[in-house]
This record gives sequence, C-alpha cells and structure tokens, in this order.
Amino acid sequence: MLREILISMRPKQWYKNLVIFIGIAFSLNLLNINLWISAISAFFIFCLLSGSIYLVNDVLDIEKDKKHPKKRERPLPSGKLKPYQAITAATIFILIALLGSYMINIPFFLISIVFFVLMMLYSLYLKNFIIVDIMIISTGFVIRAVAGALAISVLVSPWLIICAFLIALFLALGKRRHELFLLGDNVKEHRESLESFSTEMLDQMIIITTSTLIMSYSLYTFFTGKLLMMVTIPFAFYGIFRYLFLIHSKKMGGEPEMLFKDKGMVLSIVLWALVVFLVLYVNIGGILNVK
Repeated sequence: MLREILISMRPKQWYKNLVIFIGIAFSLNLLNINLWISAISAFFIFCLLSGSIYLVNDVLDIEKDKKHPKKRERPLPSGKLKPYQAITAATIFILIALLGSYMINIPFFLISIVFFVLMMLYSLYLKNFIIVDIMIISTGFVIRAVAGALAISVLVSPWLIICAFLIALFLALGKRRHELFLLGDNVKEHRESLESFSTEMLDQMIIITTSTLIMSYSLYTFFTGKLLMMVTIPFAFYGIFRYLFLIHSKKMGGEPEMLFKDKGMVLSIVLWALVVFLVLYVNIGGILNVK
C-alpha cells in the first residue's frame, strides 16, 4: 500500500518544486549553508503538499482516469489503491506539511496554506474552466517561487516571478496541446475544459506566451545590474525553442518531465545554470572588467 501511495503522489512531478530554490540562488545566498536548511525544508514541505493534492485529485478523477489510455494504469483507477487509503494518507501528509511550514516561519506558513487552498480549489472545481485552469497551474509556480523566498526571508526580483509564471504557462499550454492530440474524440470524458480548446487556439496562446517570456527574461537580465547576465539569453532561447520542437515533432509535451531525457534540453539547462553561477557568484564580470 505504501508503494502505491508513493506512486500516486507522483514524485516524478516534484521537480516543479525546485522553483522554491530561485530565492536562495538569485539572492546571492547559494553558498549560505544556514539558509539551505530552511530552503530544503520548504522544498520537502511543498513536495508533501503537492503529493497530497495529487492523491485527492486522483480520488476525484478516478472514473475519468479509467477511460484515459495512460492514467488508467495509476494505482487508484487500476484498483491497486483504495480511495479511503489515499484520503487518509493525504490528510496525514497535509497536517505534517502545515506543521513543518509553521515551524519555519509565519509568512511561509501562510503562503503554504494559500498554495494548498488554491490547488484544492483547482482539483475540486476550477480545473473545469477553460483558460482559468492553466492560469491556476501557472500561479502555483509563482507561489512556489515566493514561498522559497519567504522561507529564507529574502526578496526576489519581480522579473523572475513573472518569468516563473510565463514558463509554467508555456509548459501548461504544451501539455494541453498534447492531451488534445492524444485523446482525440474522447477529450470531454477526460477533462471538460479541453473540449473548448483547439490546436489552433493553443498554438496562438503558445506564440503569445513564448514572445512575452522571451521579452521578460531579456529585460530581467538587463535590469539585474550585471551586464553579463545577458550572455544567458541564447541558452534560455534555445531551451524554449527546443521545447517547441519536442512538442511538435516528438509529441513530448504531455509529460514535461520527459524533457530532462532530451539531451539538447538538458545541455541548454546545464549551460544556462553554469553561466548564471559564473556571473553571479564568481564575479566573472569583474575579472573581465565588465560591470
């Protein structure tokens, strides 16, 4: 049973909570060991919260998931895990997570509650509304980023918050497009909001989001006060374009975590992170006499 509960909590999706580390990385505290305790604790707390929400969501969608070509193999729709077992586990994990968030500090505790309530409203009701559903998912990423900053009591650039929202929106639109392609005529049986989407409409939304994301990230690098941050722009652009290529040519948009198995995507992420580290922490700008 414990194994099935863990699978239902979708640990492969927990990479989304890595957004929490934006605060410690971009506030120039990456080498501050004391703050890492709170940052890592915040990460695991949000993993418990998001995992618990996945459990509740699977209980609510059990009948729809039975008709899905892939989701029907999950523990709940397949019958390997009982609904009461999932709800019991979710309740315990939620209480543990909220208690842990309270022990970090009050602001982090409050934003953890906001995240939990918003995601529960999404699972219960809001996911059925077109556009609203993807906006809620993207807002969840923003909350994660803000929560990571509150956990260590630092401020993060508003530009980074905007970029986190746009990246999440970009990924969510790609996933919806893949689902629309995968489910075909059975789309309504899986998710009501998908019925109102079309691939043409989603492609237009992706174009708008991509353009805004590129501009926002470019402006962020300009306003950081470190001119060499602009060197990271090509790596960020390549990652965005590579994702678009994978959506259209490789049909990988339905599983964003699968992108980490694409060599081109992994290489762009690693190079981007390396250049960011060199600019922010090694002060390569000072070495090259560039402000």
